[in-house]
Amino acid sequence: MIHLVGAGLVFFAFLAATWSALEAGHRKGRRDFALDPEARPAGLGTVETVAFGLLGLLLAFTFSGAADRLDRRRAQIINEANAIGTAWLRLDFLPQEAQPKVKDAFRRYVDARIATYRKIGEGGFAAARADYDRSMELQNEIWAGCVAALKDAPSQATIVLVPSLNEMIDITTTRLAAADVHPPKVVYVVLTVIALLCAFLAGYEMGASRARSWVHIFGLSAILSFTLYVILDFEYPRLGLIRIDDFDKFLIAVRASMG
Repeated sequence: MIHLVGAGLVFFAFLAATWSALEAGHRKGRRDFALDPEARPAGLGTVETVAFGLLGLLLAFTFSGAADRLDRRRAQIINEANAIGTAWLRLDFLPQEAQPKVKDAFRRYVDARIATYRKIGEGGFAAARADYDRSMELQNEIWAGCVAALKDAPSQATIVLVPSLNEMIDITTTRLAAADVHPPKVVYVVLTVIALLCAFLAGYEMGASRARSWVHIFGLSAILSFTLYVILDFEYPRLGLIRIDDFDKFLIAVRASMG
């Protein structure tokens, strides 16, 4: 809920800023055109075309990149569930007496992984730190238990089980890194500055008319604000309205299969 409130504040703050830029541009245009109704700065249309074209290009690339990263994060959840499920099945290659301890560690490991990402969605990574650290400890416990058990197992068991464990361990780093992959902050600064500049230019152009077009003013403000909000939601899919929590069901299903 806290993050939804924060996301809403971002949307309304940008909406207010865009509206203010439009109003400032409109007032400036009214003053200039009041002095000379026929006056129109040379090249104004060219400047507007370049500015709005650049804004559209930046929005398109940023939106597309954010959507791609969202899809990759969803795929990584499925990959982790598959990796854990495969490694779990291949534990049957361990000596019978070693399996109960390792399988118990597996169950606790999956519980910690599920809790980690659930708590990230509730309070950010700081809230999930303890569960994440616990999952890392259990990784080491699982690895040590398997290595010790494989000493008394046929070589075929090592060939089959070790790659599965490596894949299960590697995907945790991949997911952690993917969660931190975002465009540089300067991209959002540039995007915001250009959006406000475009809003000012649009308001200036509207200043040629005495009456304000509230439909156009609100429409442009809402479109720019909502697009930026969706981009941020794509980038942080556990903190806003667009979520990837539903994909955790694959990890939950793997845990349920462990008994």
